[in-house]
Amino acid sequence: MFRLLARKTLAPSIHLFEVEAPLLSQRVKAGQFVVLRVSEKGERIPLTVADWDAERGTLTLIFQEVGKSTAELGQLKEGDAIQDLIGPLGRPSEIALYGTVICIGGGIGIAPVYPIARALKREGNQVLSVLGARSKDLLILEAEMAALSETLLVTTDDGSYGRHGLVTDELRSLIEEGLKIALVVAIGPPVMMQAVCKLTEAYSIKTTVSLDSIMVDGTGMCGACRVTVGGKTRFVCVHGPEFDGHQVDFDEYILRKRMYLKEEKEAMARYHACCGEGPHG
Repeated sequence: MFRLLARKTLAPSIHLFEVEAPLLSQRVKAGQFVVLRVSEKGERIPLTVADWDAERGTLTLIFQEVGKSTAELGQLKEGDAIQDLIGPLGRPSEIALYGTVICIGGGIGIAPVYPIARALKREGNQVLSVLGARSKDLLILEAEMAALSETLLVTTDDGSYGRHGLVTDELRSLIEEGLKIALVVAIGPPVMMQAVCKLTEAYSIKTTVSLDSIMVDGTGMCGACRVTVGGKTRFVCVHGPEFDGHQVDFDEYILRKRMYLKEEKEAMARYHACCGEGPHG
């Protein structure tokens, strides 16, 4: 059992959990994830680690209530326990001295981009960050990203904060200003990552994305998280979650992520009918 030491609501339906996990906190690195179950009969949920403290023995997880299982997770209170949690899983981010790096986070994708940006900064890179959200109230970790970024740019779909537009609008502006970009790291909704990769490919800018495909065991056994990268089948849980964005078949990836939308909606409806609870926030 993994005790929940602290919880905080960052935005409507988006929560930060600080979980007691002394062994995992000693080993986890930027870019890796864990798989947890709320209860014995619960669904396995993969979550990228947003932060950790090896001295205190804690992991920080940030998630959004989008389905039955994350809604159940959102019900936990301080002092409650998560049934089980395995990790760290996946390959760590490739952290090196590249030069100028653009870190792009969209929506809940800002959470996993944060430790990567921090590690790149510590390695000596010049980090510029672009954060995108549907609206101002859904923007998370702005202060934390600003603290480690040379420049922080924000876009919102509805224009309620920052630039009215998409993260690709700010990225295109930076490119057209003549900024010499060595690497772009983009994490967020699949269509956002796809748009970023189409833009950077036109300028031959190395781009890394982190994928969150449907996953069951998280160890390469089930094959549920398979994606096509460079024309070859890869499993996100063991070969990723980060890949060369220019090699990812995003059309296939997006279709596979939508495979169980009907079942997910039905499960959420049954959960609400049974428990009378909606997303917290």
